Amino acid sequence: DARVRGWFLLDSYLPTFFLTGAYLLCIWLGNKLMKNRPPFSLRPHLIVYNLGITLLSFYMLIELILATWEGGYNLQCQNLHSAGEADIRVAKVLWWYYFSKVIEFMDTIFFVLRKKSSQITFLHVYHHATMFNIWWCVLNWIPCGQSFFGPTLNSFIHVLMYSYYGLSVIPSMRKYLWWKKYLTQAQLIQFLLTIVHTLSAAVKPCGFPFGCLMFQSSYMATLVILFINFYIKTYRKAPSRTAVKEIPVTTEIKNGFHKDYFAAANGLQNNKKAQ
Repeated sequence: DARVRGWFLLDSYLPTFFLTGAYLLCIWLGNKLMKNRPPFSLRPHLIVYNLGITLLSFYMLIELILATWEGGYNLQCQNLHSAGEADIRVAKVLWWYYFSKVIEFMDTIFFVLRKKSSQITFLHVYHHATMFNIWWCVLNWIPCGQSFFGPTLNSFIHVLMYSYYGLSVIPSMRKYLWWKKYLTQAQLIQFLLTIVHTLSAAVKPCGFPFGCLMFQSSYMATLVILFINFYIKTYRKAPSRTAVKEIPVTTEIKNGFHKDYFAAANGLQNNKKAQ
């Protein structure tokens, strides 16, 4: 799209490709380097980082709402050229949305430095790596019009999500953070709404490229599948209390109890806290 020529990182795919490669290399190399080292706390860094992403997401949310309202965007289907200056305004916000995806690589780097390996799942890495590359393509060919909807929803979700992450770093706030489960539900609803919105332009076209609509719907479908799998594993398969095995009687006794008693009791206590 001629309207985005000369914009930072867009004229060549190589910077996006190499930044993605560096991201994947940092995960692999970082885990190796951290293997025998103590985890970093990084609490002040995490507070500043999450606050920064929250504010950026809030800016993108408000600016997308104002720009699409100014341009009289059609919610069902919006082409790439009819809104004039409002299309340029939308494209500028979407460039920040694209750029925010490289900033969000730090999510994973922080996991590596804090040795939170369980958080570095296939879903996590797939989502971060692919979004940055997909949005390079979006900005080059379809930087406005129908492309606005997903980022608007996602910016709203990120305001909630990064607020949650920032607050979770502060120990005194953790007792108030009961809504993580609902964040995942909101993300799933976001993907489903984006699929519906995308397909609406295929059912009743307005000139927006059909192939892009099909690709976006397919990609969102992969996220729905992966997030449902994550949701089931995280929230639907909690071990039941009856699963605690009967403690065998052996000769290893401490303070009148077998050592396995403490292990079992700890497990049960931890489960209660997690619930």
